[in-house]
This record gives sequence, structure tokens and C-alpha cells, in this order.
Amino acid sequence: MYLFMLSPLIFVVWLSFFKDAILYFPPSGYTLSWYHKAVTDSAFVNGFITSLQVAIIASLCGVTLGVAASLGIIRYAFKGSNVINTLLLSPLLVPGIVAGVAIYLAYLQLENILDMDVVGTYGGLVLAHICLTIPWTVRLVSASMHGLDPSIVEAARNLGAGPRTAFWRITLPMLRPAIVAASLFSFVVSFENLELSLSLVGPGRTTLPIAIMQYLEFNLDPTIAAVSAIQILLLGIVMLVTDRFVKLSQVV
Repeated sequence: MYLFMLSPLIFVVWLSFFKDAILYFPPSGYTLSWYHKAVTDSAFVNGFITSLQVAIIASLCGVTLGVAASLGIIRYAFKGSNVINTLLLSPLLVPGIVAGVAIYLAYLQLENILDMDVVGTYGGLVLAHICLTIPWTVRLVSASMHGLDPSIVEAARNLGAGPRTAFWRITLPMLRPAIVAASLFSFVVSFENLELSLSLVGPGRTTLPIAIMQYLEFNLDPTIAAVSAIQILLLGIVMLVTDRFVKLSQVV
């Protein structure tokens, strides 16, 4: 079963070492030249840097806002909290291309109101990705909060802890696995997003998925497999580092 699940990753990594520019099986030999081309191509390098920056900022902002929203909805329930919860989770139900077009049209309306550029700006791209990451945090943190025992926080308050102290030393540590999971999901979703970014990037600035798509329009060599293998390696490193601080068995 593990071999079946990992077979797509195994074949992608294997293809990245094929010597032939036109893929066929069995290969005539193996080479590392495609990796050299992947790390020296300016489009891939610039796209990787942009995707990394946007994913980090979107994850930090999205997780922060998502945790605050989850606390307000679950811990301090109010009239209409279910409606807000559904609204925050609705982006998970909307196809990515639909969300991308909707945000693009909303940005055009905002440009007419503010008389300033929004579409094609770095801030507009980051804001869209923040909206993309918030639902993952709300869903994971809300589910985790439903499983917390409120008597633990009440006990801390009875022993003299203030609201802030109880949050930082009791609630937040108990939510750590959910926050780590939300950060991982948010980073991956933002870094790999194509549909949302396609209509929002500006001239001279592109993300890695868009750079890969543009490369595939005119080339079919194993360079894309090499780029994908590098992404797999980086994601594996992120998961290992995360497991060093928070066991992934607790996250999943």
C-alpha cells in the first residue's frame, strides 16, 4: 500500500535522472544535467523565491488570523458565529479557478474605487493567498478546540492566572499540534497554488507553478521532473524539521 501511494513520487524522481530529452522507456542513460538546468534557470529561481516569500507571509498571517477567528467562534460563541464559520470555510468548497477569477474581478472593482493598482501587485497576490490559507487554519484549530477540556483553563483561572496568561500557557500549548498542521497545510497550499495566482501576478513577477506551466508550453524534457524532485526534497526537509519540534503523529 505504501509503495502504491508513493509510486508517483518515485517515478517523478526517477524520470528526473533520464538522459534523453524526449522521454521514453527504458532510458539510454542517466544524468544530473537536468538538475543543473533547473537550478540555473532564472525563471525557476525567481519563481521559487516569489512562491517561498508569498507562502511564508500567507502562512504566518493566515494562521494568526485563523487562530483568532477560531477562538472567537468556538470559545466565545455569539449570535451568528455559525454563519461566520461557514463563510470562513467556504473557500474550501469553491474551485480554485473560480476563486481566482472572483478575486481578480473584485480587485478590478477595488481599483476603480481607490484609483490605484491592485491587480498584478505583490500585496494583492499575498492578500489573495492569505484568504486561501485562513480556511485550513479555522478548520483544523476549530476541530482541535472542540476536543479541549475547558476545565483546564478554568482551573488555571481559579489559581490566579489572568486571561492572557491562561491563553499563552494553557490554551496555546494545547493547540500547538493543530497550529503546526495548519501552518504546514497553509504553506503547501500557497506554495503550490496555480489557479489563484494565474490571474494576479504582475509583469516580471511569477510564482514557481506558473513558471513550470510556461516552461511546459514549449518543452517536454525532464527539467520539470527535476524541479518537482527538488520540491519533494524541500517539503520532506520541512516535515522532518517540524517533526523535531512537534511529532507529526500528533498532528495527523
